[in-house]
Amino acid sequence: MFVGHLAVALAAKRAAPSAPLSALVAGAFGLDLLWPVFLLAGLERVRIVPRYTAFTPLAFDYYPWSHSLSMAVVWAIVAGRVSATILKNARAGLFIGLAVLSHWALDYVTHVPDLPLWPGGPRYGLGLWNSIAMTVVVEGALFTTAIVAYLHATTARNAKGIWTFWGLMAVTTVIWGSGPLSPPPPSVTAIAIAGLAMWLFPAWAAWIERNRSIA
Repeated sequence: MFVGHLAVALAAKRAAPSAPLSALVAGAFGLDLLWPVFLLAGLERVRIVPRYTAFTPLAFDYYPWSHSLSMAVVWAIVAGRVSATILKNARAGLFIGLAVLSHWALDYVTHVPDLPLWPGGPRYGLGLWNSIAMTVVVEGALFTTAIVAYLHATTARNAKGIWTFWGLMAVTTVIWGSGPLSPPPPSVTAIAIAGLAMWLFPAWAAWIERNRSIA
């Protein structure tokens, strides 16, 4: 998923108002923030296979350190514990940790069976990405619902609070929606570099939150 992960962060903000939106976004995208780092380091592997699924040409051959269920649990515990300590708020830490863990659950729905339970373990995935229409319906519904929930939970303090929020929604929607229509990426290195750009999302979320208040 893509906007589905952002949906988790937006919905979690309503459930845990004390959790920074930047931390929730970093948590929800967390496994994908780690993946390009491991990819560039040669610890994980991906192939570019046109029409591998209807929604993406990427064949995730080996990514147990970022995307296995067991490591997702480890990353969730680490993120949740560190966040709770820094923020001095157990509820905020809990929801940040759950946001990290939610990534594996949502990927399980969309990926073909390539998500390992543990490094070297069996792989699972329901394969929603085999249907563009169903991916748009399911992920789009999650995203829309989460946007509504976030807007009910917060209010803009100024004009920046409006356009920074809708700017991020627009950018992520365009990236997500253009995926099946775009040509395959030119190389694995290009994929990794594009993946590293996702580190901008938590910073953008912090920018949004500086200009919005809890309703």
